[in-house]
Amino acid sequence: MAKHTITLIPGDGIGPEIIAATVRTIEATGIDIEWETHIIGAQALEKYGTTIPDATIESIKRNKVALKGPLTTPVGKGFTSVNVGLRKALDLYANVRPVKSLPNVPSRYPEL
Repeated sequence: MAKHTITLIPGDGIGPEIIAATVRTIEATGIDIEWETHIIGAQALEKYGTTIPDATIESIKRNKVALKGPLTTPVGKGFTSVNVGLRKALDLYANVRPVKSLPNVPSRYPEL
C-alpha cells in the first residue's frame, strides 16, 4: 500500500491533545502515513507574522488532505477567525460533517 502524506495542524488549547490521540488511533490501523506538521492561528502569528502561513496552504493543496485540531476564535477583537480564513484560502464553501443515524437511537432525522 502506498504511503499517504497528511498535513497535520495541531491547533491550540485542547487541540494538540486531541490531535495526539487521533494520530495514535490512526497509526494503530497500520496505514503508512507521513505527517507534515504546520501551525496556524496565534502560534503562527507570533512565529511568522500571519495567522495562515503560505507554507500551510501549499501543504494542504499538495497533500489534498489535512487533519486540524480546534483553534481559538477571538471574540470582538484580535485576528479574524482562522477557520474562516482557511476555508476562504482553500475555496471551501461548507463545513460538512458526515453523520449516520443508528438503529434504536432516537433522532430528529432517523432516515439519515
